[in-house]
Amino acid sequence: MQEKNMTTVTEFFIVGFQSSRYLRIYLICLILMLYCGTICGNLLIITLVSTSKNLHAPMYFFIAQLSITDILLTANIVPTMLHILLNNGGTITVISCMTQLYVLSTTEASECLLLTVMSYDRYVAICNPLLYSSIMTKKRCVILAVMCWVLSFFLSFIETLFISKMTFCGPNIIDHFFCDLVPLMKIACSGVYTMELVNYILSFPLLLSPITIIIISYTKIIVTILRFQSRISRQKVFSTCSSHLIVVIIFFVTLLSVYIFPTEGQTLNASKLLSLLYTVFTPFINPILYSLRNKEIKKSLQGINKRLNLPFFTLYINK
Repeated sequence: MQEKNMTTVTEFFIVGFQSSRYLRIYLICLILMLYCGTICGNLLIITLVSTSKNLHAPMYFFIAQLSITDILLTANIVPTMLHILLNNGGTITVISCMTQLYVLSTTEASECLLLTVMSYDRYVAICNPLLYSSIMTKKRCVILAVMCWVLSFFLSFIETLFISKMTFCGPNIIDHFFCDLVPLMKIACSGVYTMELVNYILSFPLLLSPITIIIISYTKIIVTILRFQSRISRQKVFSTCSSHLIVVIIFFVTLLSVYIFPTEGQTLNASKLLSLLYTVFTPFINPILYSLRNKEIKKSLQGINKRLNLPFFTLYINK
């Protein structure tokens, strides 16, 4: 009978945010607005980098790759989230849940690795400017991007494979707004210890190693910047990597809080809000941070504005 129960779970019920109807409507409107802004902003970045010759540089190539991950991440999570909020909960099949989890893991992993590569790009540009063009060649940038994606696909497949081997024989209720690792482990009957071990092993290539590389890169960048005699030069150089540093801090601190160092007293709502931060807010804010004060992107927008005469671009460029 126990074995039979362990094989009867064919779908999960995702709780979402259990709150009043008016609060859920407010969340739907907010998330929908952020979702539309995320898609439009990241598509704009990809279009500009692809069509503007002045943006054919390694930094913008990796920003475009980051925009692709942000679009995939939000497209994977937000539609299901909106459906769950609208209906105050919803069901999802086990296969769909594993698929959503795999896409989520892939996009998270690729963003971790891409942010690491971008920190190395900034390190070379600031600390070794004379060798930058010979180190960060177009071919090498493509190879680094492909390696990030391939490694993400592979490691995420391993994680999803072990998660699919866990058995669910008890309640099939996921107290979250999407299929995520921690909520699934809480309702699993067996295989949890193995999954925890796999999770910590995978954290080295996907989180701890990237964080170490980023810290080393920015330590050397800061040391190099402090050696500049001109204050204006220091401010100008630091402004080129400040946006990336903000994105890195928000993204990695949130991931570490959710997956690696979750506090025992952390409530379910706090965990959901943290997850909401990196699945909805960060993809929305990324294109804004990378383009708000970027002269090259503004120059490309000016070219588009001359052809299309769009008021929004005019207001943005003149800020």
